[in-house]
Amino acid sequence: MNQVNMFDVNFDNYDFMDLLDYIDRAIQERNQSYILTCNVDHVIKLRKDKEFQTIYSKAGAVVADGMPLIWASRMLGKPLKQKVSGADLFSRLGNAFEQRKYRLFFLGSAQGVPEKAIMNLKAAYPQINVVGSYSPSYGFENNEEENNRIIEMLTESRPDIVFVGVGAPKQEKWIYRHYMSYQAPISIGVGATFDFLSGAVKRAPDFMQRTGLEWFWRLSQEPGRLWKRYLVEDAQFLILLLKELRKRNKVKGGGL
Repeated sequence: MNQVNMFDVNFDNYDFMDLLDYIDRAIQERNQSYILTCNVDHVIKLRKDKEFQTIYSKAGAVVADGMPLIWASRMLGKPLKQKVSGADLFSRLGNAFEQRKYRLFFLGSAQGVPEKAIMNLKAAYPQINVVGSYSPSYGFENNEEENNRIIEMLTESRPDIVFVGVGAPKQEKWIYRHYMSYQAPISIGVGATFDFLSGAVKRAPDFMQRTGLEWFWRLSQEPGRLWKRYLVEDAQFLILLLKELRKRNKVKGGGL
């Protein structure tokens, strides 16, 4: 599979079927790896966070999660195939997970939310095999006892895929620090996916997802928590895109 480099990130040019092929291979081979769903927020955080940069350099696969990244890839003349977001994994790959009887584990979100998400998933995919779920305590990532409990839980339930939904970059850092301990073939950070699946948070309408306005919907739903991320931090993306365009034009100019 070819890669697309932009914003100092090596994106795998995957659609959902390509990602499923990657997951299938990792599970068949029983390798341990993790998948990163890169959005604009990740791109901004990567500027200053050394650990996050290391996590990106060691990832098994990096996919583009957000229409702004797809549009940027087209503007830069290296188009990515498709937006592959954590929130769409189950609607796009739920049938495959069900048919393959993959063992799934949900880690994250508030008490009761993963359980409700599982219940709703089973209504759509009756044979989907969720082998466990856990809502970690606040600040769990710095609590050795809590982390040991989670690792023990994961080791005992032997999932093929661990979905971690505690927000970025916390979820990616937690996976990176522990995925070799619990030995699941695939781990993936999925942000607010359990909240969406459970109905605790309403997802943006399809047209807003397609037109890149999902951020606006989320901001209107949770302004107190998300205003800084969307209106201050992520606004830097335009500056980064202009730099990438300038870089591309220099390369083009140099080749003439």
